[in-house]
Amino acid sequence: MAPGGKQNAYPCRHMIRFLTAGESHGPGLVTIVEGMPAGVEVAAEGIADELIRRRAGYGRGARMKLERDELEIMGGVRFGETLGSPVAVVIRNTEWPKWQEEMSPEPGESKKPLTTPRPGHADLAGMQKYDRRDARDILERASARETAARTVAGYLAKQLLRGVGVDVISHVVSIGDVFAEEAELPGPDDLDRIDQSPVRAYGRQAEAAMVAAIDAAKADRDTLGGTAEVLVYGLPPGVGSHVHFDRKLDARLAEALMSIQAIKGVEVGDGFKTAARPGSEAHDEIYHDGGAFTRRTNRAGGLEGGMTSGGPVRVRAAMKPISTVMRPLDTVDVGTKEATKAFRERSDVCAVPAAGVVMEQMVAIVVAQEIQRKFGGDTLRDLQEAVAAYRKRLDSF
Repeated sequence: MAPGGKQNAYPCRHMIRFLTAGESHGPGLVTIVEGMPAGVEVAAEGIADELIRRRAGYGRGARMKLERDELEIMGGVRFGETLGSPVAVVIRNTEWPKWQEEMSPEPGESKKPLTTPRPGHADLAGMQKYDRRDARDILERASARETAARTVAGYLAKQLLRGVGVDVISHVVSIGDVFAEEAELPGPDDLDRIDQSPVRAYGRQAEAAMVAAIDAAKADRDTLGGTAEVLVYGLPPGVGSHVHFDRKLDARLAEALMSIQAIKGVEVGDGFKTAARPGSEAHDEIYHDGGAFTRRTNRAGGLEGGMTSGGPVRVRAAMKPISTVMRPLDTVDVGTKEATKAFRERSDVCAVPAAGVVMEQMVAIVVAQEIQRKFGGDTLRDLQEAVAAYRKRLDSF
């Protein structure tokens, strides 16, 4: 299945699939992950650490200071290891007691319906689609709060990948019109350093300018977007496929990243830069050194023909500015049809650092699915042995 549980044309019984449920101000969020092999190490503290990473970042709103993401593993894990059965996790919303009346599942109606949809959100299109006159019926599920539930699946996927020597990291490339300096790519050992940056930037020269840009947007009661990059290390060549459109790994990664709230563009490797280059300067030439095939460049982002080429996989995604602006945008009241201003709720000034973490999770999920598709295995040991055998075969190619 695809990242959010959609059935693909080529199912695999060993592949991770997941579903999330819950609303932003409901009792909590639920994640069910099926297809995890037995024997993968899992800890509630590890999930909690990933959720902390998702809440962090300069420019986040007040809710991130209140939310604690208290969680409970309900099934699929025993004595710190997956069992091969579905893993179920509940994340409780800290503010639920304040919202019990407004978000009650019992029969009734809202005392404060929201009838002025916000531009840039799912509000109006969702209200029209589902014939609802209260935007809260849409926004509660459309909220990026849902990515906390995805983070559970992402953590599990990363644990599986670590078991076969694959690491996934992310870093912020730009915020607003401030870009991090072009430098060597960060590696797996640099993730802690990146997370220590308030804007999750690898290069420190642009960090202060990024912080200043966020401060300026906040003072102007505005919001900022930006770009983040995800890197995958340790993948052998041949993960993914060239034979059908929905089996190309770069296509699956683009779908997964575009599913994240506020993401409006995806780039693989040098992407748009390559479009401006002549063909003689656009590709990664092949050499054979020391008994192995090598590339001296990685313009294609580690992906050729829908498959990994052996180098680091590199993808970027662009996040638009948060749509809830403290200077409300023009809209129309769905009841009176009169011009008015969109309603406001607490919001972030900039969520690009957090979006990078969510991108990391979604990439990990897709890569774990493709590893499982290629190598199978009901247990982590089965998977490890299959990957090791494949790597050994490649050594003699």
